[in-house]
Amino acid sequence: MLDIYKLQKNDLQKLSHLIKLYEDVFEMKNFVMPSDDYLKSLLSREGLTFLVADTNGQIVGGLTAHDLPSTYFEANEVYIYDLAVLKKFQRQGIGKELLMKLAKICTKKGESEIFVQADIDDQDALDFYHATGGVPESVIHFSYSTKN
Repeated sequence: MLDIYKLQKNDLQKLSHLIKLYEDVFEMKNFVMPSDDYLKSLLSREGLTFLVADTNGQIVGGLTAHDLPSTYFEANEVYIYDLAVLKKFQRQGIGKELLMKLAKICTKKGESEIFVQADIDDQDALDFYHATGGVPESVIHFSYSTKN
Protein backbone atom coordinates (compact mmCIF):
# COMPACT_ATOMS: atom_id res chain seq x y z
CA MET A 1 0.00 0.00 0.00
CA LEU A 2 1.30 3.45 -0.95
CA ASP A 3 0.95 6.32 1.50
CA ILE A 4 2.04 9.85 0.62
CA TYR A 5 2.38 12.37 3.40
CA LYS A 6 4.10 15.56 4.45
CA LEU A 7 6.94 15.29 6.95
CA GLN A 8 6.35 17.05 10.26
CA LYS A 9 8.73 18.81 12.67
CA ASN A 10 9.58 15.61 14.55
CA ASP A 11 10.31 13.47 11.45
CA LEU A 12 14.11 13.76 11.55
CA GLN A 13 14.74 10.07 10.83
CA LYS A 14 12.35 10.09 7.87
CA LEU A 15 14.01 13.21 6.47
CA SER A 16 17.38 11.48 6.75
CA HIS A 17 15.96 8.50 4.84
CA LEU A 18 14.59 10.83 2.16
CA ILE A 19 17.96 12.53 1.74
CA LYS A 20 19.68 9.13 1.47
CA LEU A 21 17.15 8.23 -1.21
CA TYR A 22 18.08 11.42 -3.09
CA GLU A 23 21.75 10.51 -2.71
CA ASP A 24 21.09 7.09 -4.23
CA VAL A 25 18.78 8.13 -7.08
CA PHE A 26 20.84 11.20 -8.06
CA GLU A 27 24.09 9.20 -7.74
CA MET A 28 25.70 11.85 -5.55
CA LYS A 29 29.39 11.15 -5.03
CA ASN A 30 31.16 12.00 -1.76
CA PHE A 31 27.92 13.20 -0.18
CA VAL A 32 28.06 14.17 3.49
CA MET A 33 24.77 14.20 5.41
CA PRO A 34 24.04 17.54 7.08
CA SER A 35 23.92 17.61 10.87
CA ASP A 36 20.78 16.64 12.76
CA ASP A 37 20.49 20.23 14.03
CA TYR A 38 20.45 21.54 10.47
CA LEU A 39 17.88 18.96 9.35
CA LYS A 40 15.68 19.80 12.36
CA SER A 41 15.84 23.46 11.34
CA LEU A 42 14.66 22.52 7.85
CA LEU A 43 11.73 20.54 9.22
CA SER A 44 10.55 23.53 11.25
CA ARG A 45 10.95 26.04 8.43
CA GLU A 46 7.79 27.62 7.04
CA GLY A 47 7.52 27.43 3.28
CA LEU A 48 9.55 24.24 2.93
CA THR A 49 7.66 21.03 2.19
CA PHE A 50 8.99 17.49 2.27
CA LEU A 51 6.63 14.83 0.91
CA VAL A 52 7.43 11.14 1.10
CA ALA A 53 5.99 8.10 -0.61
CA ASP A 54 5.91 5.23 1.86
CA THR A 55 5.26 1.59 0.99
CA ASN A 56 4.91 -0.74 3.97
CA GLY A 57 7.12 1.46 6.14
CA GLN A 58 9.80 2.01 3.48
CA ILE A 59 10.33 5.45 1.95
CA VAL A 60 10.48 4.79 -1.79
CA GLY A 61 10.15 8.34 -3.11
CA GLY A 62 9.79 11.93 -2.15
CA LEU A 63 10.01 15.55 -3.08
CA THR A 64 11.25 18.80 -1.62
CA ALA A 65 9.40 22.01 -2.49
CA HIS A 66 9.96 25.65 -1.57
CA ASP A 67 7.36 28.41 -1.42
CA LEU A 68 8.50 31.51 -3.29
CA PRO A 69 6.51 34.68 -2.65
CA SER A 70 5.60 36.37 -5.91
CA THR A 71 6.35 40.02 -6.47
CA TYR A 72 3.67 40.18 -9.19
CA PHE A 73 0.62 38.93 -7.32
CA GLU A 74 -0.41 38.08 -3.78
CA ALA A 75 0.35 34.38 -3.77
CA ASN A 76 3.29 32.03 -3.63
CA GLU A 77 4.70 30.02 -6.46
CA VAL A 78 6.15 26.65 -5.50
CA TYR A 79 9.49 25.37 -6.72
CA ILE A 80 10.17 21.64 -6.67
CA TYR A 81 13.83 21.37 -5.78
CA ASP A 82 14.05 17.57 -5.74
CA LEU A 83 11.74 14.77 -6.81
CA ALA A 84 12.95 11.18 -6.82
CA VAL A 85 11.67 7.61 -6.69
CA LEU A 86 13.88 4.59 -6.07
CA LYS A 87 14.72 2.85 -9.35
CA LYS A 88 12.85 -0.38 -8.60
CA PHE A 89 9.69 1.62 -7.79
CA GLN A 90 9.80 3.92 -10.85
CA ARG A 91 7.14 3.78 -13.55
CA GLN A 92 4.46 2.80 -11.03
CA GLY A 93 2.81 6.22 -10.72
CA ILE A 94 4.56 7.21 -7.47
CA GLY A 95 6.12 10.36 -8.89
CA LYS A 96 2.76 11.42 -10.28
CA GLU A 97 1.11 10.76 -6.91
CA LEU A 98 3.73 12.97 -5.22
CA LEU A 99 2.98 15.77 -7.70
CA MET A 100 -0.77 15.40 -7.18
CA LYS A 101 -0.37 15.55 -3.39
CA LEU A 102 1.75 18.70 -3.71
CA ALA A 103 -0.85 20.23 -6.04
CA LYS A 104 -3.59 19.58 -3.46
CA ILE A 105 -1.51 21.21 -0.73
CA CYS A 106 -0.80 24.19 -2.98
CA THR A 107 -4.44 24.60 -3.95
CA LYS A 108 -5.48 24.56 -0.31
CA LYS A 109 -2.90 27.27 0.50
CA GLY A 110 -3.92 29.41 -2.50
CA GLU A 111 -0.57 29.04 -4.24
CA SER A 112 -0.75 29.85 -7.92
CA GLU A 113 1.83 27.72 -9.71
CA ILE A 114 4.28 24.86 -9.28
CA PHE A 115 7.45 24.77 -11.31
CA VAL A 116 10.46 22.51 -11.61
CA GLN A 117 13.60 22.44 -13.69
CA ALA A 118 15.15 19.42 -15.35
CA ASP A 119 18.53 18.95 -16.94
CA ILE A 120 18.24 19.03 -20.72
CA ASP A 121 20.21 15.76 -20.88
CA ASP A 122 17.93 13.92 -18.42
CA GLN A 123 15.49 12.38 -20.87
CA ASP A 124 13.74 10.32 -18.17
CA ALA A 125 12.94 13.47 -16.19
CA LEU A 126 11.82 15.34 -19.31
CA ASP A 127 9.54 12.46 -20.31
CA PHE A 128 8.11 12.27 -16.77
CA TYR A 129 7.30 15.99 -16.58
CA HIS A 130 5.74 15.94 -20.07
CA ALA A 131 3.64 12.88 -19.17
CA THR A 132 2.35 14.47 -15.96
CA GLY A 133 1.12 17.62 -17.70
CA GLY A 134 4.11 19.89 -17.23
CA VAL A 135 4.46 22.65 -19.77
CA PRO A 136 8.09 23.18 -20.81
CA GLU A 137 9.60 26.65 -21.05
CA SER A 138 12.83 27.52 -22.84
CA VAL A 139 15.11 29.08 -20.27
CA ILE A 140 18.77 28.94 -19.40
CA HIS A 141 19.67 28.49 -15.76
CA PHE A 142 22.69 30.45 -14.49
CA SER A 143 24.51 29.69 -11.24
CA TYR A 144 26.86 31.92 -9.28
CA SER A 145 29.32 30.68 -6.71
CA THR A 146 29.55 32.73 -3.54
CA LYS A 147 33.04 31.42 -2.92
CA ASN A 148 36.03 33.36 -4.20
